[in-house]
Amino acid sequence: MATDIDLHIGRRLRRRRRLLGLTQQQLGDRLNIRFQQVQKYECGANRVSAARLWHLATALETDVSYFYDGFDPAESVKDPSEPANHSDNRAMA
Repeated sequence: MATDIDLHIGRRLRRRRRLLGLTQQQLGDRLNIRFQQVQKYECGANRVSAARLWHLATALETDVSYFYDGFDPAESVKDPSEPANHSDNRAMA
């Protein structure tokens, strides 16, 4: 299940790729991965590792921070894989 940050990074990836006029295949070739993997990153189906994010930023001629621009963690839904915080449980009781 994609989280808000996965979806945000995927949208930013797609936007930057299109701004540079690259196809998914061309970006995949730059990264030595298949275009299907680029598709999965863009739709948030696969998470982007820190190392891959750095390679993406290099291939797309931008900083890693570009992928986080505009993301507001306060508006994000909590990652369901993270353990619940006790203070969150008390607030719901």
